[in-house]
Amino acid sequence: MYAPERQQEILRLAQETGRVDVLSLAAGFQVTAETVRRDLKALDRAGLLRRVHGGAIPVGRLGFEPGLAERDGVAADEKDRIARVALAEVPPDGTVIVDAGTTTARLAAAIPLDASLTVVTHALPVAARLADHPGIALHLVGGRVRHRTRAAVDAWALGSYAEINADVVFLAANGFSPDSGLTTPDLAEAAVKRAVVRAARRVVLLADSGKFGQDHFARFADLADVDLLITDTGLGPDDARSIENRGTEVVRA
Repeated sequence: MYAPERQQEILRLAQETGRVDVLSLAAGFQVTAETVRRDLKALDRAGLLRRVHGGAIPVGRLGFEPGLAERDGVAADEKDRIARVALAEVPPDGTVIVDAGTTTARLAAAIPLDASLTVVTHALPVAARLADHPGIALHLVGGRVRHRTRAAVDAWALGSYAEINADVVFLAANGFSPDSGLTTPDLAEAAVKRAVVRAARRVVLLADSGKFGQDHFARFADLADVDLLITDTGLGPDDARSIENRGTEVVRA
Protein backbone atom coordinates (compact mmCIF):
# COMPACT_ATOMS: atom_id res chain seq x y z
CA MET A 1 0.00 0.00 0.00
CA TYR A 2 1.36 3.41 -1.00
CA ALA A 3 1.53 6.25 1.53
CA PRO A 4 -1.41 8.25 0.06
CA GLU A 5 -3.63 5.14 0.16
CA ARG A 6 -2.61 4.40 3.74
CA GLN A 7 -3.24 7.99 4.78
CA GLN A 8 -6.68 7.94 3.18
CA GLU A 9 -7.52 4.79 5.14
CA ILE A 10 -6.19 6.35 8.37
CA LEU A 11 -8.43 9.36 7.79
CA ARG A 12 -11.44 7.11 7.20
CA LEU A 13 -10.77 5.19 10.42
CA ALA A 14 -10.37 8.39 12.41
CA GLN A 15 -13.64 9.78 11.10
CA GLU A 16 -15.50 6.54 11.88
CA THR A 17 -14.14 5.96 15.40
CA GLY A 18 -13.25 9.49 16.54
CA ARG A 19 -9.61 8.60 17.25
CA VAL A 20 -6.73 6.50 15.92
CA ASP A 21 -3.62 5.42 17.79
CA VAL A 22 -0.12 4.87 16.42
CA LEU A 23 0.48 1.32 17.66
CA SER A 24 -2.83 -0.08 16.39
CA LEU A 25 -2.33 1.53 12.99
CA ALA A 26 1.21 0.21 12.74
CA ALA A 27 0.02 -3.32 13.50
CA GLY A 28 -2.93 -3.05 11.14
CA PHE A 29 -0.90 -1.77 8.20
CA GLN A 30 2.17 -3.86 9.07
CA VAL A 31 4.46 -0.84 9.06
CA THR A 32 6.63 0.77 11.71
CA ALA A 33 5.29 3.22 14.27
CA GLU A 34 7.57 5.86 12.80
CA THR A 35 5.92 5.40 9.39
CA VAL A 36 2.51 5.94 10.97
CA ARG A 37 3.76 9.05 12.77
CA ARG A 38 4.91 10.46 9.41
CA ASP A 39 1.46 9.72 7.99
CA LEU A 40 -0.23 11.48 10.90
CA LYS A 41 2.12 14.43 10.57
CA ALA A 42 1.24 14.74 6.87
CA LEU A 43 -2.49 14.59 7.62
CA ASP A 44 -2.07 17.12 10.42
CA ARG A 45 -0.24 19.52 8.10
CA ALA A 46 -3.03 19.10 5.56
CA GLY A 47 -5.55 20.11 8.21
CA LEU A 48 -7.38 16.78 8.06
CA LEU A 49 -6.38 15.35 11.44
CA ARG A 50 -5.21 16.80 14.72
CA ARG A 51 -2.33 14.95 16.36
CA VAL A 52 -2.73 14.08 20.06
CA HIS A 53 -0.60 12.01 22.41
CA GLY A 54 -0.25 8.53 20.91
CA GLY A 55 -2.42 9.15 17.86
CA ALA A 56 -4.77 11.64 16.23
CA ILE A 57 -8.39 12.82 16.11
CA PRO A 58 -10.36 14.32 13.18
CA VAL A 59 -10.36 18.09 12.87
CA GLY A 60 -13.52 19.52 14.36
CA ARG A 61 -14.02 16.54 16.66
CA LEU A 62 -13.24 18.28 19.97
CA GLY A 63 -16.92 17.78 20.75
CA PHE A 64 -16.98 14.16 19.59
CA GLU A 65 -18.21 11.78 22.28
CA PRO A 66 -18.28 8.01 21.70
CA GLY A 67 -21.05 5.95 23.23
CA LEU A 68 -20.70 4.25 26.61
CA ALA A 69 -20.27 0.73 25.21
CA GLU A 70 -17.64 1.88 22.73
CA ARG A 71 -15.64 3.73 25.41
CA ASP A 72 -15.85 0.81 27.83
CA GLY A 73 -14.07 -1.45 25.34
CA VAL A 74 -11.13 0.92 24.88
CA ALA A 75 -8.02 0.16 27.01
CA ALA A 76 -10.01 -2.38 29.03
CA ASP A 77 -6.98 -4.05 30.65
CA GLU A 78 -5.49 -0.70 31.61
CA LYS A 79 -8.78 0.43 33.14
CA ASP A 80 -8.97 -2.76 35.21
CA ARG A 81 -5.45 -2.19 36.56
CA ILE A 82 -6.26 1.44 37.37
CA ALA A 83 -9.43 0.39 39.21
CA ARG A 84 -7.54 -2.18 41.31
CA VAL A 85 -4.93 0.39 42.34
CA ALA A 86 -7.66 2.94 43.11
CA LEU A 87 -9.23 0.58 45.64
CA ALA A 88 -6.44 1.49 48.07
CA GLU A 89 -7.68 5.10 47.97
CA VAL A 90 -11.18 4.20 49.16
CA PRO A 91 -11.36 5.28 52.82
CA PRO A 92 -12.86 2.69 55.20
CA ASP A 93 -16.16 3.97 56.60
CA GLY A 94 -15.61 7.20 54.64
CA THR A 95 -17.68 9.16 52.16
CA VAL A 96 -16.77 9.05 48.49
CA ILE A 97 -18.14 10.51 45.28
CA VAL A 98 -17.83 8.32 42.21
CA ASP A 99 -17.98 10.31 38.98
CA ALA A 100 -19.50 9.08 35.72
CA GLY A 101 -17.00 7.23 33.55
CA THR A 102 -16.01 3.78 32.35
CA THR A 103 -12.96 3.51 34.62
CA THR A 104 -14.82 4.81 37.67
CA ALA A 105 -17.55 2.24 36.95
CA ARG A 106 -14.87 -0.47 37.02
CA LEU A 107 -13.74 0.84 40.39
CA ALA A 108 -17.32 0.55 41.65
CA ALA A 109 -17.47 -3.03 40.39
CA ALA A 110 -14.22 -3.83 42.24
CA ILE A 111 -15.42 -2.58 45.64
CA PRO A 112 -15.86 -5.64 47.91
CA LEU A 113 -19.37 -6.71 48.84
CA ASP A 114 -18.57 -6.33 52.54
CA ALA A 115 -17.31 -2.74 52.21
CA SER A 116 -18.65 -0.19 54.67
CA LEU A 117 -18.82 3.37 53.38
CA THR A 118 -21.05 6.08 51.96
CA VAL A 119 -21.09 6.52 48.19
CA VAL A 120 -22.61 9.42 46.26
CA THR A 121 -22.92 9.21 42.50
CA HIS A 122 -24.86 10.71 39.62
CA ALA A 123 -23.94 7.82 37.31
CA LEU A 124 -26.50 5.07 36.77
CA PRO A 125 -23.87 2.40 35.87
CA VAL A 126 -22.00 3.13 39.10
CA ALA A 127 -25.17 2.96 41.19
CA ALA A 128 -26.18 -0.33 39.56
CA ARG A 129 -22.86 -1.91 40.54
CA LEU A 130 -23.19 -0.85 44.19
CA ALA A 131 -26.91 -1.23 44.83
CA ASP A 132 -26.55 -4.77 46.27
CA HIS A 133 -23.74 -3.91 48.73
CA PRO A 134 -25.42 -4.13 52.16
CA GLY A 135 -22.73 -2.08 53.93
CA ILE A 136 -22.80 0.84 51.47
CA ALA A 137 -25.08 3.81 52.06
CA LEU A 138 -25.72 4.66 48.41
CA HIS A 139 -26.98 8.12 47.44
CA LEU A 140 -28.06 8.56 43.82
CA VAL A 141 -28.00 12.18 42.69
CA GLY A 142 -30.83 13.04 40.32
CA GLY A 143 -31.22 15.25 37.28
CA ARG A 144 -31.62 14.99 33.54
CA VAL A 145 -29.96 11.74 32.46
CA ARG A 146 -27.73 12.00 29.41
CA HIS A 147 -28.32 8.88 27.31
CA ARG A 148 -24.74 8.83 25.99
CA THR A 149 -23.15 8.60 29.45
CA ARG A 150 -26.08 7.50 31.67
CA ALA A 151 -25.17 10.40 33.99
CA ALA A 152 -27.45 12.95 35.66
CA VAL A 153 -26.73 16.61 34.86
CA ASP A 154 -28.17 20.12 35.16
CA ALA A 155 -29.57 22.05 38.12
CA TRP A 156 -30.78 19.20 40.30
CA ALA A 157 -27.41 17.45 40.22
CA LEU A 158 -25.50 20.69 40.75
CA GLY A 159 -27.67 21.63 43.72
CA SER A 160 -27.17 18.24 45.36
CA TYR A 161 -23.41 18.35 45.10
CA ALA A 162 -23.34 21.88 46.50
CA GLU A 163 -24.62 20.41 49.79
CA ILE A 164 -22.08 17.58 50.06
CA ASN A 165 -18.71 17.27 51.82
CA ALA A 166 -16.93 14.06 50.80
CA ASP A 167 -13.59 12.58 51.77
CA VAL A 168 -12.58 11.80 48.19
CA VAL A 169 -13.95 11.98 44.67
CA PHE A 170 -12.94 9.45 42.05
CA LEU A 171 -13.00 11.59 38.94
CA ALA A 172 -13.16 10.73 35.23
CA ALA A 173 -12.16 12.80 32.19
CA ASN A 174 -12.18 12.38 28.43
CA GLY A 175 -8.83 14.17 28.16
CA PHE A 176 -6.12 15.61 30.37
CA SER A 177 -2.87 17.50 29.88
CA PRO A 178 -0.64 19.91 31.81
CA ASP A 179 -1.65 22.85 29.61
CA SER A 180 -5.35 22.21 28.91
CA GLY A 181 -6.24 20.57 32.21
CA LEU A 182 -9.21 18.18 32.36
CA THR A 183 -11.74 18.26 29.54
CA THR A 184 -14.92 16.54 28.34
CA PRO A 185 -17.10 17.09 25.25
CA ASP A 186 -20.32 18.20 26.97
CA LEU A 187 -20.84 21.46 28.89
CA ALA A 188 -23.53 20.05 31.20
CA GLU A 189 -21.35 17.08 32.09
CA ALA A 190 -18.41 19.43 32.70
CA ALA A 191 -20.48 21.52 35.12
CA VAL A 192 -21.26 18.45 37.25
CA LYS A 193 -17.62 17.35 37.21
CA ARG A 194 -16.63 20.83 38.36
CA ALA A 195 -19.15 20.54 41.20
CA VAL A 196 -17.85 17.16 42.39
CA VAL A 197 -14.29 18.51 42.48
CA ARG A 198 -15.49 21.27 44.82
CA ALA A 199 -17.45 18.78 46.95
CA ALA A 200 -14.49 16.61 48.01
CA ARG A 201 -11.41 17.18 50.14
CA ARG A 202 -9.29 14.89 47.95
CA VAL A 203 -9.48 14.48 44.17
CA VAL A 204 -8.30 11.24 42.53
CA LEU A 205 -8.36 11.18 38.73
CA LEU A 206 -8.70 7.76 37.08
CA ALA A 207 -7.65 8.06 33.44
CA ASP A 208 -5.87 5.72 31.05
CA SER A 209 -2.81 7.04 29.22
CA GLY A 210 -4.65 7.24 25.89
CA LYS A 211 -6.47 10.30 27.21
CA PHE A 212 -3.24 12.20 27.85
CA GLY A 213 -2.89 15.12 25.45
CA GLN A 214 -6.50 14.94 24.30
CA ASP A 215 -8.41 18.22 24.39
CA HIS A 216 -12.19 18.37 24.34
CA PHE A 217 -14.71 21.17 24.15
CA ALA A 218 -15.48 21.76 27.83
CA ARG A 219 -12.77 22.29 30.42
CA PHE A 220 -13.75 21.61 34.04
CA ALA A 221 -10.56 21.53 36.14
CA ASP A 222 -6.81 22.10 36.15
CA LEU A 223 -4.35 19.32 36.85
CA ALA A 224 -3.38 21.35 39.93
CA ASP A 225 -6.88 20.56 41.29
CA VAL A 226 -6.03 16.84 41.22
CA ASP A 227 -4.24 15.34 44.23
CA LEU A 228 -3.56 11.96 42.62
CA LEU A 229 -3.63 10.69 39.03
CA ILE A 230 -3.87 6.93 38.62
CA THR A 231 -3.08 5.95 35.06
CA ASP A 232 -1.19 3.16 33.26
CA THR A 233 2.40 2.66 32.13
CA GLY A 234 1.54 3.96 28.68
CA LEU A 235 2.15 7.40 30.16
CA GLY A 236 5.88 7.91 29.83
CA PRO A 237 8.16 8.98 32.69
CA ASP A 238 8.78 12.41 31.17
CA ASP A 239 5.05 13.09 30.83
CA ALA A 240 4.47 11.84 34.37
CA ARG A 241 7.13 14.26 35.65
CA SER A 242 5.54 17.14 33.77
CA ILE A 243 2.28 16.39 35.60
CA GLU A 244 3.98 16.00 38.96
CA ASN A 245 5.63 19.37 38.43
CA ARG A 246 2.11 20.82 38.60
CA GLY A 247 1.67 19.36 42.08
CA THR A 248 -0.21 16.17 41.20
CA GLU A 249 1.04 12.79 42.39
CA VAL A 250 1.14 10.20 39.59
CA VAL A 251 0.80 6.44 39.95
CA ARG A 252 1.24 4.31 36.82
CA ALA A 253 -0.51 0.96 37.20
